[in-house]
This record gives sequence, structure tokens and C-alpha cells, in this order.
Amino acid sequence: MANPAANPLESVATVQSNLKPTVFWRIGEEVPRSLSLLLLCLSIAIPFGLWWGLASSGWVNPKFLPSPVMVIQALIELWTQGYLLGDTLASFGRVLAGFVLAGILSVPLGIAMGAFPSIRALFEPIIGIVRYMPAPAFIPLLIIYLGLGEEPKIALIFIGTVFFNTLMIMDAVKFVPKDLIETTYTLGGKRRQILFQVIAPYVLPNIIDTFRINMASSWNLVVVAELVAAEVGLGKRILIAQKFFRTDEIFACLIVLGLIGFLMDLSLRWLLKLTCKWAL
Repeated sequence: MANPAANPLESVATVQSNLKPTVFWRIGEEVPRSLSLLLLCLSIAIPFGLWWGLASSGWVNPKFLPSPVMVIQALIELWTQGYLLGDTLASFGRVLAGFVLAGILSVPLGIAMGAFPSIRALFEPIIGIVRYMPAPAFIPLLIIYLGLGEEPKIALIFIGTVFFNTLMIMDAVKFVPKDLIETTYTLGGKRRQILFQVIAPYVLPNIIDTFRINMASSWNLVVVAELVAAEVGLGKRILIAQKFFRTDEIFACLIVLGLIGFLMDLSLRWLLKLTCKWAL
């Protein structure tokens, strides 16, 4: 007589108990700090090592792939000549101005569109259309309307971020639990209180995350704007280096762009932890 089939749940439990436990494949759980730091170092060390090895192998002409030493020397040279600081401050100022202006408009508009279906029906169609228009396509019009100064560069960053910020904030507001709103009304709350004391605090973490995501787009756009018309800026420095075939300077400017963007991302993460501890 055949033995009865084993319980499937017991079989799964037996298999799981035989698997070697590891913290690397945990789903939705924090890994030990030591492992996190190790992975962080590897994420930088491995690409850097591959770059160093390929550049040192002689397989690629240094004019096309400069070594890390050449890039560091280019950074030092740009710094001593005063270009690096001036270009960085110019690009950072443009990004900050355009992004702040976009945030000033997108936050209240996004909250209003998420909270009031009438406002959403009024603005969502046109915003949905315009956001699919590539922001660099507006450059000729911006130059015609605003000239060649700082205004078209800031306006380009504004156009490239405000619509995405607005729609992402709107979506966050739409997911505010209805129970919170109904409870506030039951306790005698007014519309203004619901907007400023219920909805706004609830979506604040989402707003900061939205800014973190779309900040990268701002950096992409400032480089595009400076490639077209600018006297100073990291994008302008890349264009000049390209004309003289100085790939080491191009790499140097790209690294500076990446580091500044990473630091801004860390700053927004710190702001999220500082202001929204209840949501972490």
C-alpha cells in the first residue's frame, strides 16, 4: 500500500528550512549596515576599476577614453583656471531657479487637481498634452521670446519639470484615504482644514520624492540649454572641450554633474527624514 502524499505545506517548509539563510535576498527588509556599506563601495569601485583597467590596457586611444589620472588632472586644471567653480555655480543657479519656480506652481496646482475633480478636469487634458512635448523643442521659441540671457535657460528648466511635478503630486493626492477626509468632516472640519491639515501633510513625503525624481531632468535640461546659448556653465564647458577634442575635460564635467546631482538627491533624502519621520 502506497504511503499517503505528504502535506504540501510541510514540503514547502522542509525545502525552506534546507535553504541556506542569507540577508542578501531579503524582500522589503533592511540589510545589516556593514553589508549596505560594502555594497555601496562596490557600486563605485567596480565601475571605476573597469574604467581604470580598460584605459590602462592600451586597447583604447586615450583621446577617446582618458584614464582616471588624466581626468583628475583636467579637474585640477579647470579649478586652477577658475572655470570649474564659475561653471558649476552658473549651472547650479539656473537649475535652482527653474526648479523652485516649477515647485511654487506645481505643488498647489497638483494638490488642487488631486482634491477637486473639477480642477482636474479643467487642467489635466492640456497638461497631459504639453508634457509630451520635448522641452528642448521650446528652445527656439524661448530664444525668440526671451533672448539669449538667463531667462530662456531658466524657462526651459521650468517647462521641463513643472508638468511632471504637477501630475505626480496630483496622483499622490488621489490616493489619500477617503476615511481621513470623511472623519475630518464628521469632526466638524472645514474644506480649508482638510486641504492644509489632512491632505498636504499626507502627501508631503510624495512631494519630496517627486522633487528627487524630477531633479535629474533639470540637470539634463540645463546642459541642453547651455549647449545652445551660454557664456558659462558646465554644458558650455563640455561644448568647448568637444571642439578641441579634450575628452578628459568632458569626463571631468560629467563627473561634476553626477556628483552635484547625487549630493542634491542626498539633501532631499535628508529633508524627507527630517520632516516626515512619521512616514518612514
